[in-house]
Amino acid sequence: MASDEQAVTHGGAQAVAAARAHGAQTIFTLSGGHVFPVYDGAVKADPPMPILDVRHEQTAVFAAEATARLTRTPGFAVLTAGPGVTNGISAITTAHFNGSSVVVLGGRAPDYRWGAGSLQEFDHPVLLGPITKRAWTEHRIGAVGQAVSEAFRLASARHRGPVFLDVSLEALFGSPPPASPGGPASAADSEADALRGPDPGSIAQIVSLIAKSQRPVLVLGSDVWLDGADEAARSAAEELQLPVVANGQGRGILPAGHELLVTRARSLAFGQADLVIVAGTPLDFRLGYGEYGGAGGAPPADVVHVGDAPGQIATHRALAGSAAGDLTAFFTALCAQAGQAGLTRRWTQEWLPSLTQACRSAASADAELLASDACPIHPMRIYGELAPLLEPDSVVIGDGGDFVSYAGKYIEPRQPGGWLDPGPYGCLGTGLGYAIAARIARPAAQVVLLLGDGAAGFSLMDVDTLVRHRLPVVMICGNNGIWGLEKHPMQALYGYDVAADLQPQCRYDQVVAALGGAGELVTRPEEIGPALRRAFSADVPYLVNVVTDPQVAYPRSTTGV
Repeated sequence: MASDEQAVTHGGAQAVAAARAHGAQTIFTLSGGHVFPVYDGAVKADPPMPILDVRHEQTAVFAAEATARLTRTPGFAVLTAGPGVTNGISAITTAHFNGSSVVVLGGRAPDYRWGAGSLQEFDHPVLLGPITKRAWTEHRIGAVGQAVSEAFRLASARHRGPVFLDVSLEALFGSPPPASPGGPASAADSEADALRGPDPGSIAQIVSLIAKSQRPVLVLGSDVWLDGADEAARSAAEELQLPVVANGQGRGILPAGHELLVTRARSLAFGQADLVIVAGTPLDFRLGYGEYGGAGGAPPADVVHVGDAPGQIATHRALAGSAAGDLTAFFTALCAQAGQAGLTRRWTQEWLPSLTQACRSAASADAELLASDACPIHPMRIYGELAPLLEPDSVVIGDGGDFVSYAGKYIEPRQPGGWLDPGPYGCLGTGLGYAIAARIARPAAQVVLLLGDGAAGFSLMDVDTLVRHRLPVVMICGNNGIWGLEKHPMQALYGYDVAADLQPQCRYDQVVAALGGAGELVTRPEEIGPALRRAFSADVPYLVNVVTDPQVAYPRSTTGV
């Protein structure tokens, strides 16, 4: 058993001190003996660092990732050796694709037994290297704090992403000699890349493209929010009067109803644009791989790609312009140079009004289904009932396929930082981890988790975590009894489907109740609104289990292939 002296100097205590110096406030974990010193360090820290223990390691990493995405400070997950680490890999990969600043600290079998077959002996960094900014092992007693500090510095530097560090048993349990430097490096090191703005010449090229454009579109993606550039981006859009399509956590930078927000007209905007400026998100399947213009005989659009680091600029297609660096600096410089150029903003005469009208027409066309009385329930009716109940600072989380795709279309945030979905990796099972983190990060806000019934099977057991840690959230399950993203396409391809059915009307609400929460089954459209109001007034995790029509498929324009 560790002495009092060891309790404040061993590797676990060093790790906690370093994490706290870089802004970490909670450890997300599932208990394991290889990482006991980290828990000891957290308990004996002054003040203690909260430990949030979950039921599956992927939930711990998803919670750390959501913490990073909501607070814009690094999330911290601690996983025990072997299966503890490998259970977290899908979540680490999700953080990689989302550019989320997450530090994952892993336990590791002892060095002195390495190769002899110790319990859970596994060389994790070899596996984690391709999906992290760096993955390595710290073997030295007394150097754990410095290694953890380096991990946080790397995770926080542009382009952000997950970092993995495991620590040998000796280094984590051991304490350095009294004279050894074991403390963390300065948290200021994490700001080493701060304020590295894009090249002025690159911005001048973009301004020249805007000056000659008649139909420009600005796309705002997740990195605009994560880089703290949301206010600068909104100011730039308003100053230049650019139509805006929001993507990922770019949603809410222009609030719902803003005159420049044309996300509902994105097909028209992308099809007829002559210039598309994409900032803070990859040119991936979600954005048509960057192929714009060409509709109705129009020429292809010029495409400009803006990222927070050079490595984020697309290489799979030709670009008319690009810029990389601090995104606040980019938008500020863009406005300054545009002001000097004396832009005429000719697109405000016809182009912007046409997109605004297209948005109004789309909203009008959707009104009937958002109020549908169909039974089985049309999934759009759920969003027709939910949207009026959401407060401006609500956090809405999507974990599912078709059901969550409707949310992306019909739930428009009123402020930034209030939307979470799995991102381009498309990993199901993010929901409970994200909800845990959201309730901690935003204790006074509504937290709404939208679950497909398929996604519910990945993580619903972590309702137990919500209950044990007294974290009430509202969960809404769109329960159509199928894998909708697979069943309908397979039928279209082959005329039949296999491995695409789930249990009809499965009582996920009863699972939540059995774990200490509450919930109810909804089978008729008029029951949805009252059930949601009961959920929002509950002081425990509450699942509204809505049986929806399995014949309704989301009208998807891409499969991502």
